[in-house]
Amino acid sequence: MKGKVIPKVSEIITFRQLKLFDAIARHNNFSLAAKEVNLSQPAVSLQIKKLEESVGLPLYEKKNKQIHLSSAGKILLKTSRSVQSRLEQMRAEIDYLKGDIKGPLNIAVVTSAKYFLPQFLSEFLQLYPNVTPSMAVVNRATILQSLSENKYNLYIAGRVAKRLRVQAHPFLENILEVVASSQHPLSAKKNISLRELVNERFLVREKGSGTRKAIDRLFAGENLTIRPYMELGDTGAIKSAVIANLGISVLSRHSLHEELQTGSIKILNANGFPLHRHWYAIYPSEKSLSIVTKTFLEFLMNKNAG
Repeated sequence: MKGKVIPKVSEIITFRQLKLFDAIARHNNFSLAAKEVNLSQPAVSLQIKKLEESVGLPLYEKKNKQIHLSSAGKILLKTSRSVQSRLEQMRAEIDYLKGDIKGPLNIAVVTSAKYFLPQFLSEFLQLYPNVTPSMAVVNRATILQSLSENKYNLYIAGRVAKRLRVQAHPFLENILEVVASSQHPLSAKKNISLRELVNERFLVREKGSGTRKAIDRLFAGENLTIRPYMELGDTGAIKSAVIANLGISVLSRHSLHEELQTGSIKILNANGFPLHRHWYAIYPSEKSLSIVTKTFLEFLMNKNAG
């Protein structure tokens, strides 16, 4: 309209406002976000009001006394995270020019990977002590959600969904074994058939997990179907149930080091096993990796080459 000055968003929105907006989106709570950024709640509300004025649309909707991002808020969140990622990359590249690899390395791993990745991180930190790592242990569904939100620098999982636009680098073999308690009748038997196994009480991960899909494909190849006895949320819970002789399961050999040493779990001599898969380092195809993340990815790939 004539005489009306339309503000340019890029000139008004500040980086501090974007960090605050991101914190609110993560916590879904103004008070928790205020604590994270060291602001009072009235100051947070004022900054968000200014941000909404700059955008020209509401950023939140209230439903059942809870706040949710509006359509405009979702667009701003995606842009905000992209801006923050690029700024982090810029800082890392400047540090690299100074000859210093330092900064955050935020990794999300599926539960089975938690048994070997800490050792890799320890070795990496011996080379680059100024890197600050964090590792979130999550299930596969959370990995998929976090990929869409660009929440972590890198993701470690045993299977890659074909529909996702990601870069996936295999860096370590993932050997899946069928296991039972040392007290189980099958623990001393040789050449166990899949038909014998399918009649056992199977302890399985949640639907959608990479291990479960691999097992289902193997048995389906023999026109057999597993009837899960118990569905458990993580590898540790499955191992405890196996040791208690509640049933048999299929687990990554990487997760069995301690139990195989003590003899509390036995690898069964079964046809079709072990299954050979890989661990992958994954990130969105459009993501620009920070220098720290690139260096860690190269470190993982060199481990694979070795």
